[in-house]
Amino acid sequence: MTKNILMVVTTADEMKEGHKTGLWLSEFGEAYVEFKKQGYDVTIASPKGGKAPVDDRSLEGEVPQEILDTAKLLENTLKLEEVGNVSKFDGIFMPGGHGTMFDLPDNETLHVIIRELYEADKVVASVCHGPAGLVGVTLSDGKPLVAGKTVTAFTDDEERETTLDRFMPFLLETRLRELGANVVVKDNWADHVEVDGNLVTGQNPQSTESAAKEVVKLLTK
Repeated sequence: MTKNILMVVTTADEMKEGHKTGLWLSEFGEAYVEFKKQGYDVTIASPKGGKAPVDDRSLEGEVPQEILDTAKLLENTLKLEEVGNVSKFDGIFMPGGHGTMFDLPDNETLHVIIRELYEADKVVASVCHGPAGLVGVTLSDGKPLVAGKTVTAFTDDEERETTLDRFMPFLLETRLRELGANVVVKDNWADHVEVDGNLVTGQNPQSTESAAKEVVKLLTK
């Protein structure tokens, strides 16, 4: 049976004070390429639907053509409300980019999808700022999904190093800790992934392929 993955990307294109942002392309592209390599069906959805903005900074330097080519898949994303029956998915993967900090934390449609998948023992995965999608999720018992879970995410130190911390609504590592998560962080820009049951989190863009491979491992069990 082919596995079905829901990839949820940001449609927020601005940080505080009008600074441009969006999705970090490699975090989407590397995971997408890995899932397609496994023969998975991938559905791409976002809060607003339509075109997902890509952060220009993620296009700087030497980006492999294979990753650049995935940008065309972001031209017409499905709106989260149109995803339909969530039970058809074997997992969800949320790539980052600073945009996620603005439109995922309060998106109740996303929270319901994540709760449903998590409580059905499906895989819930995110990388870098993608765990912003987890911060508003409560389980059926009313507790935050991340409470007591071992996770990682874009660290406060990494955020300060980007100098974009002042344009963020909150610091992700700090917020996860406030929600009761056991947040494990490694050196800035280290390839680092945490797996706690069916919850997979990666620290930064460098961790995307590793996070995607952990998803594959869980789905092949």
